[in-house]
Amino acid sequence: MPTGLLLPLSGNTTQNERFRDQINASLPLRKQLWQQTIQYKIRNQAKVLTLCSDAEVKCMQVWANEVRSGDPDNLEARAAVYYWKVLFGRIEGFIRDREGIPPNNLLNYGYAILRAVVARSLVASGLLPTLGIHHHNRYNAYCLADDIMEPYRPYVDQLVYNIVEQYGDDIEISKDIKSELLAIPTLDVVIGGKRSPLMVGVSQTTASLYKCFSGELRKVAYPEL
Repeated sequence: MPTGLLLPLSGNTTQNERFRDQINASLPLRKQLWQQTIQYKIRNQAKVLTLCSDAEVKCMQVWANEVRSGDPDNLEARAAVYYWKVLFGRIEGFIRDREGIPPNNLLNYGYAILRAVVARSLVASGLLPTLGIHHHNRYNAYCLADDIMEPYRPYVDQLVYNIVEQYGDDIEISKDIKSELLAIPTLDVVIGGKRSPLMVGVSQTTASLYKCFSGELRKVAYPEL
């Protein structure tokens, strides 16, 4: 997948106002938004483990509930260690690493697709994808996309798990595999009890994020697996 994206920053008619609201967002607000983001991510990871294994997920639920503003205890990382160990633990030598053994290659490809969907939706909502609520990297033009895609990653993980179950552990990205991964924007997600394709769900998420920046809302509309 290409890592660069061409995004029209005139995608929203109230662009300047929205940029200002985003740029002026207070640190406490950004920390609260990150808290929500990680809580949803861990809960969705727990649901993936429930669907794909018989593993105990009570610890994941506890960690999700214990995430504080800004996640100073880095419960995201603690949950990730347990999550990956359980989800692909039967694959000898597997750790989640961009350069690691399969199915890391499938995860990388799937996340690239997801990131593109989120980045485009952020621009359509009048937001700067560069200015993250948590991620900060002068060389990363999509910090906010990397933040907001976190609760959606488990949807990719579940799809990759199912592909591995079908094709085996030592899997390369073939035409057929690409075809399955390119279906990510159309995966079903549920937000507020309503089902929609992922790409529509992401647009709801980014629209609600702007409303948090503008003071209209206090919670981001994230999906629940």
